[in-house]
Amino acid sequence: AGVQFVSSCVSALGCGPHYEYAIEDFCLGKFRLDMQELDQRHWCNWEDTVELYEELTNCTYLVALKMDCFWPNRLVDEFFIRIHRHYFHDCSLTGRLPMDPPNRILGPFIVVPILVTLLMTALVVWRSKRSEGIV
Repeated sequence: AGVQFVSSCVSALGCGPHYEYAIEDFCLGKFRLDMQELDQRHWCNWEDTVELYEELTNCTYLVALKMDCFWPNRLVDEFFIRIHRHYFHDCSLTGRLPMDPPNRILGPFIVVPILVTLLMTALVVWRSKRSEGIV
């Protein structure tokens, strides 16, 4: 009974270094290759990396399952923190590349203030000419 308790405590703690080595070997190796195949300019594009990231997550889960480890655990958290520091440190919080919105969205924000300014200027000129004639 004491051995079973100790092994369940080890599982709850995340299995220790052998689990960490396993996910480094099995999961990180494939993820590195996949990310190298992807142009580095696309690393911050969530649509391009979501599948690779899901595969990495599933891999860490399957390794934990095979090794009778609790998942998620501290080692998985640290593993993903290292992944983010290396591959996604320049990305915005939304996971998208910082760029201007499309012209169909940006256009009205540029055109409307210009039109309002022109309209207000014309209205002021028209009112000033109209009031000159009244005096």
